[in-house]
Amino acid sequence: MTRPRPVTRPRPTTIVDPPRLSKRLGVDLVLASETLQYTGSFKFRAAYNVASNIKQAHVITASSGNFGAAIAYACSLFKKRCTVVMPAAAPKIKVDAVREYGAEVDLVDVKKKGRLERLGELAKQFPDAYVASPYDDALVIEGNASLATELFALGLELDFIIAPIGGGGLTAGLVNAVERSGKKTKVLAAEPILANDAAESFRAGKLVSGPDESATIADGARLLRMGDLNWEILSRGLAGVIEVSEEQIIEGVRLLFALANLKAEPTGALSIGAVLAEPARFKGKRVCCVISGGNADPALYAKLIEGI
Repeated sequence: MTRPRPVTRPRPTTIVDPPRLSKRLGVDLVLASETLQYTGSFKFRAAYNVASNIKQAHVITASSGNFGAAIAYACSLFKKRCTVVMPAAAPKIKVDAVREYGAEVDLVDVKKKGRLERLGELAKQFPDAYVASPYDDALVIEGNASLATELFALGLELDFIIAPIGGGGLTAGLVNAVERSGKKTKVLAAEPILANDAAESFRAGKLVSGPDESATIADGARLLRMGDLNWEILSRGLAGVIEVSEEQIIEGVRLLFALANLKAEPTGALSIGAVLAEPARFKGKRVCCVISGGNADPALYAKLIEGI
């Protein structure tokens, strides 16, 4: 007799205590790795919360890859149709994953038409569909908040939580969870200096956009600007944005592989890059680096860790 499969819910984050990496960085480090989360990134937390709470039978979204795969899988669990707008230059591994999880992929040349512009066209074509932002959505933010809630439930006392920022959905969720906990933990965002719209927004005191989609190696952060809901939360509760160079992102990938036995995509290594960018800020502090995903393009990843 075949046993029924348990209901698929987001997996608890994988906590890694990496003594060699902590020693190298001079930080009391804990890693919250979402590389073993369903679909390979934290995005499944948000996607599950969306798919399980909406009434619509069709979800459309725009994604560079990780949210696309996550919402595709979440929609399959709840028997919903899913359409994902993706950049034509997105890593093949991410495009393939979205399709394999059952979604329709709509590829767009972002040099000619933005993902959000194409998403708007599909929203008019399918007026009954739920348009899910990968980050600027209350259900997405609340889904992501579960990560910090788990950390505190484990009794971890942290000076800082550092997480990558693109649209701001992850960091906004973390800020909300920290505020609800009453902890004094500070949430920091790690952002590629080549796609630094969040840092520019904080410097300007208002939400600003980048001129175009950046070519940063951290493809999950290639966004023009943060979401409006996210800015509202982050402008009051984020402790700051650390700008990370391409070299520091790559070094983060290499350090995670060599000293923590973790395969992280470049976006996922941004939090380690942030520690490399401002080592004095974290020296001797208890720091949780969120490793947001592990969906690295195999050829690129092999090149990044070559020679270790």
